[in-house]
Amino acid sequence: MWQSTKKYGHEVGLSCTFRQWKATSHCNQLHGYALAFKFTFESMSLDHRNWVVDFGGLKQLKQMLEDKFDHKTVIAADDPKLDYFLKGQEEGVLSLTIAPEGVGCEMFAWMGFEMAEEVISNLGLTDRVKVLSCEVSEHGSNSALYVND
Repeated sequence: MWQSTKKYGHEVGLSCTFRQWKATSHCNQLHGYALAFKFTFESMSLDHRNWVVDFGGLKQLKQMLEDKFDHKTVIAADDPKLDYFLKGQEEGVLSLTIAPEGVGCEMFAWMGFEMAEEVISNLGLTDRVKVLSCEVSEHGSNSALYVND
């Protein structure tokens, strides 16, 4: 079994703000991070170049991450203040991403995983390559990992 990883680190600048409105801590207020994403790909065989996946072919994945997280305010679809954030977007003070399933490292890891699976499918690699996991970190101390079952 072969594995390879692709990382978009904190230095990439996927800077977003979000809040976990259900939290009883200060996490229920807007706060932000330059998120880092690490993807692990797995295959039983290597391609003709001896690669699991062509890292250069993952530009679509980076673009998807930028579209969802770069300079975005990410709000859960069930946030009771969603109208407030929609108004902010209408007034041009923020660019909004609505997360249907929720916010936080765990949900961002799942969202990243889903994006990576879409890219692997778009590249026609699903017969050989599996997305094994996506890890998202807010900073050096906090991260969450979504692992393919």
